Amino acid sequence: MRRSVLALVIVLLLAASTVAFRGVRRTVVEHPAAAAALPFGGEPAHLDPAQFTTRIDNPYWPMRPGSRWVYRKTDADGGSQRIEVTVTRRTKTVMGIEALVVHDVVTEDGDVTEDTYDWYAQDARGNVWYLGEDTRRLADGRVTSTEGSWQAGVDGAQPGILLPARPSPGMAYRQEYGAEARDTAAVVSLHQRAKVPSGLFEHVLVTKEFTPLEPRLLKHDFFALGVGPVLSLTVSGGSDREELLSFEPAPP
Repeated sequence: MRRSVLALVIVLLLAASTVAFRGVRRTVVEHPAAAAALPFGGEPAHLDPAQFTTRIDNPYWPMRPGSRWVYRKTDADGGSQRIEVTVTRRTKTVMGIEALVVHDVVTEDGDVTEDTYDWYAQDARGNVWYLGEDTRRLADGRVTSTEGSWQAGVDGAQPGILLPARPSPGMAYRQEYGAEARDTAAVVSLHQRAKVPSGLFEHVLVTKEFTPLEPRLLKHDFFALGVGPVLSLTVSGGSDREELLSFEPAPP
């Protein structure tokens, strides 16, 4: 076990609230007006492209082109992956919305095993929307699968929320909805701490991610102000740990 004592304490504290979010339902939140604007379940999203921008400045994950994050992902068997996330200057139009393209590259022992382009945009309220991804899994330099790829508005897929503008404990929202993925997230806390190789972060937003397609799977994601994701823990249905090694903000 390579998890720090601090991370284990956080998991134990959060685990007590697991049952409350296993069901798919809205809950009472501090900012009901903000929650009402968030998609849930399979309900259709009617989005006005004029209300969106590629300038993503949500404080829990600001995405300035040129910013770069490097993570290490480990599993119970001792396997390790390196994940590099870079905000590009490219855009893609999805459902009439101009979305920012973020590039994720996963490597194992120096070999690329996954290459993904994610598409995000921010609405006028400050919610960051997830509009799809183009992902490729590779072996020996060859594409073996595109499983996981999806685009909002295609084959019934619905866009979801990556991060709400005004998160409150109890707020639940759809992250993505389609034939192969129906992920939901819920805000657990705004005041946790997270210790990872890149440092100790205070006042961290913690969300809980789950899906009815894999009822046993439960993840906790940690977002630090001004930085973005710093830690992700699979606390049920697995034991993966993904932690931030370094963060390079885009030059001013």
